[in-house]
Amino acid sequence: MPIHPETLQRFAHIEGVPSMQAFFEDPQYAERRVAFESWPDYEVPDVPVRATQAPGPHGPVPVRVYGERPGATGRPALVWMHGGAFMMGDLDMPEADWTSREVARRADAVVVSVDYRLCQNGVHYPVPHDDVVAAVRWVRENAAELGVDPAWISVGGASAGANLAAGAALKLRDEDRRPPAHLIFAYGVAHAVLPPLGPELAGLMSHVPKVLHFPPEMHGFFNHNYLGGPLSKADGYAFPILADLRGMCPTLVLNAEYDDLRVSGEAFAAALAAAGVDVRQVMVRSMMHGYLNLPATLGPTAAALDLIAATVGRPVPLDA
Repeated sequence: MPIHPETLQRFAHIEGVPSMQAFFEDPQYAERRVAFESWPDYEVPDVPVRATQAPGPHGPVPVRVYGERPGATGRPALVWMHGGAFMMGDLDMPEADWTSREVARRADAVVVSVDYRLCQNGVHYPVPHDDVVAAVRWVRENAAELGVDPAWISVGGASAGANLAAGAALKLRDEDRRPPAHLIFAYGVAHAVLPPLGPELAGLMSHVPKVLHFPPEMHGFFNHNYLGGPLSKADGYAFPILADLRGMCPTLVLNAEYDDLRVSGEAFAAALAAAGVDVRQVMVRSMMHGYLNLPATLGPTAAALDLIAATVGRPVPLDA
């Protein structure tokens, strides 16, 4: 399917930018970045929001709680992680804030967005991973206060956040003997080394500006920075494709049609299925990496949000 017309119109703001890292970090692109990310006609859902902290092994982990309802009990919850290559992003970016608001409203759920430590200034794995695990455990321990069912807490994320969500799900399976209700893996990275692109995907990516590509050297840089050492030292909590996936929770894998990382999501979904995991894989057509940073006024983004909400809001079987 052709690239969505509303995103295609914005390519003028990113043409000629050499890389994604330059686009987000080089001051000369600041005005173009604002124009590319601006959606003035979108009104975010108005849901209750409060900031608090979860205790963690590396210090308090800031979290933002969306959609609480006084006196409510037994509601579903989603612990959500934004992306940003493990080294960028915050709770105010659309992928964090807009997604949390939309899912809270669509699923009638509590969403907890996690401000995990970024891999900057000497921070590396397992620190972000530990922060996410700590946040999920905090939600479980405070389920009554949050008005949620402790057995109905899902984890999810986008891009690097999807990786962190999957790693946390595995850790909770192994250490707590209690995986989350569901895993949402949106255009995530499961591999330390990205598999090669097939001819179909390579052809699609030829229509996408360089700033929206993840060439092997960039992917390697981000992952090496995350690990703080050689990629050969990675374990299954850092990159879930390396893990024994048996006994993982039901998983929704949402890939983007125009995304180098689709090869990682597709391979992860196949590995989950081979391990006997209940997995649903959906390709979001016409969209590129990061479509949850786009407003729900775009049909494909709205459809992805509906899938996330339907998964989060689905009751967990009693024998799960």
